[in-house]
Amino acid sequence: MKILIACEESQTVCKAFRAKGFEAYSCDIQECSGGHPEWHIVGDAIKEAYSGKYLAMIGHPPCYKMSNAGARWMYPTAGNICEKRYSEAMEAKEFFLKLLNAPIKYIAIENPTPMKVIGLPKETQVIQPYEYGHEYSKRTLLWLKNLPLLKPTDIKSNYKPYLPSNTGGAKRGQKATFVNISKKDSSKTFEGIADAMANQWGGILKV
Repeated sequence: MKILIACEESQTVCKAFRAKGFEAYSCDIQECSGGHPEWHIVGDAIKEAYSGKYLAMIGHPPCYKMSNAGARWMYPTAGNICEKRYSEAMEAKEFFLKLLNAPIKYIAIENPTPMKVIGLPKETQVIQPYEYGHEYSKRTLLWLKNLPLLKPTDIKSNYKPYLPSNTGGAKRGQKATFVNISKKDSSKTFEGIADAMANQWGGILKV
C-alpha cells in the first residue's frame, strides 16, 4: 500500500514509514535532501494526491503566508491589511484545502497556527516536539481524517522555543535560546513526531 508524504523534501516522515515496511513516497517541487531520491517524487503534490494511487497521505503544505508568525506582514499598519499578502495567503489556503479534501482514505495535514483572517477549518489536534522526545516548543496543528489523535511518546519538562519568531518563552522569563535555522529547516518534521506517526498510524493502515 502506498503512502504519500506531500510537500516533504527532507524525507523525515517518509523514512519513518519506510522503516515500518510501508511503500512511502515523499513529494515536493524540490529535489530531496533525505538521501533517498528513489523514494522521492519531484512534482506537483496536488496531482499526486488526486492520482488515486495512495491509501494515506501526510501533508505539509507551505505555511509561511498563512502562519500567525507572519501577522506583522499581513498588517503592516494597525487595522490595515496588506492586499498582496492576503491574496498570497488565500492561494496558500486553496492549496491547503485541496490536500485536506483529497480523495484519500487516511489523511493528516500538518501546519503551524494560522492567522484567524485566513479562515482555515478547526484543527483536530495540537502537538509539541517536547511531547515526542525533543526539548523544544513549536506549536504544531494537525487536521486528521480517519486517523486517531497522536499520543505523546516521551514528554520533556525542560524545553526552549525552536523558532526565533516564538517569543513566548522570553515573555515567561525563560532564557530564549533560539535555534538559528533557515526557512527550509524550520519546516522539517521532528524525528520523534515522524516516528510516532509511523508507529501509531501504521498499525491502522495495515489492517
